[in-house]
Amino acid sequence: MRRIFLFCVITAWLGPGHAMAAEDPELATFVDQSRQMVQAFAGALKGELQAAVKEGGPRHAISVCQLTAPQIARDMSARPGWTVGRTSHKLRNPANAPDAWEAAALDDFLARAAAGQNPKGLETAALVEADGGKTYRYMKAIPVQEVCLSCHGSGIAAEVRERIEALYPDDRATGFAVGDLRGAFTVTRAVMEP
Repeated sequence: MRRIFLFCVITAWLGPGHAMAAEDPELATFVDQSRQMVQAFAGALKGELQAAVKEGGPRHAISVCQLTAPQIARDMSARPGWTVGRTSHKLRNPANAPDAWEAAALDDFLARAAAGQNPKGLETAALVEADGGKTYRYMKAIPVQEVCLSCHGSGIAAEVRERIEALYPDDRATGFAVGDLRGAFTVTRAVMEP
């Protein structure tokens, strides 16, 4: 596990209409860019999931999260220095396991949600130093929506459950209700030194 040193941290609720209390204009720009990328990722993923459910039901939609979501992340990570993905405290795909910074952010999101904050507005950003370089980090919470329940809720149909178990034998991503914190989108960008 690599050590991460925080230089500048913004861990605040940065919902629409709230001013970001940041001294670092580059961090503010990074947050704006990250929000746009997350919105694009979320929109593309939701559209693909809805289309798959309409076409072949929830069992068919599993392939969207298994194959399409990682492809969307790779496509969005095509810009040099940028990485976009998803992570969670309750994993389905072990490839999405959080690193130390992401795990701490997820813990913070869970605590804030338990204190009554709507997961829809939870996000955090920081400039961190790791492995001899500086990186901007951003996470935006993913609240469970109705479309998620067929595969992530409590009453999963037998054929869907069988497919999930075949693809993800160590699955822990069930038992959610609408509005719960499912996980988070995560964005990183390497800081280019002059």
